[in-house]
Amino acid sequence: MTRRSVRGDMLRRALAQEAARIIVEHGVDDYLFAKRKAAERLGVTDHAVLPKNTEIEEALAEHHRLFGSDSHALELAEIRRHAVDAMRLLDDFEPRLVGPVLSGNATPHSEINLHLFSDTPEAVAIRLMDAGVRHRVAERRVKLLRDEAQAFPSVQFSSGGCDVDAVIFPRDGIRQAPFSPVDGRPMRRATREEVEALLEVEGSGPARGDSARRGQAPRGA
Repeated sequence: MTRRSVRGDMLRRALAQEAARIIVEHGVDDYLFAKRKAAERLGVTDHAVLPKNTEIEEALAEHHRLFGSDSHALELAEIRRHAVDAMRLLDDFEPRLVGPVLSGNATPHSEINLHLFSDTPEAVAIRLMDAGVRHRVAERRVKLLRDEAQAFPSVQFSSGGCDVDAVIFPRDGIRQAPFSPVDGRPMRRATREEVEALLEVEGSGPARGDSARRGQAPRGA
């Protein structure tokens, strides 16, 4: 390996570590923004050495292991319990947990990302209204094809003080997971029962019953 490639690898690793630090400490959830901010802080102008999203994921996992692994485990378990509460509330729509709360790379600032399935998206909003949960309707673009993003409705609300963003797919969307923005592979999805099993395995105790805070809007609403 040439000296130049060794230096490039070291620089890319340093950028990934700095991007992970920015994500954890400042609540950033945009990997591209984090890596560009890391490059700015380290004085790197060659974007060819910017780390891949998968390298930032690895750096995030390492950051959690090195800095406050016990506190991170407790925080992650708490967010997952709130995710279970939200999934129980929306059980009619076959909710699936995705994203950093499932992967374990969530920070205290992370949203709970859910996939819901309904041929009538309005039914999700009606369920939340019937439960007295304040929410707002938005739109999210996801990739079901590698080179093409599609827009789907979403609902945003709060569960136990955690922001929830739930994208609503048609019923048959449960068969095909969108491509992950991190590694380009089909996103990992978990049922409520699988998330509850994670909590049990990790010694966090059984998930609580539905405790989504009534009447609370997402932060920034």
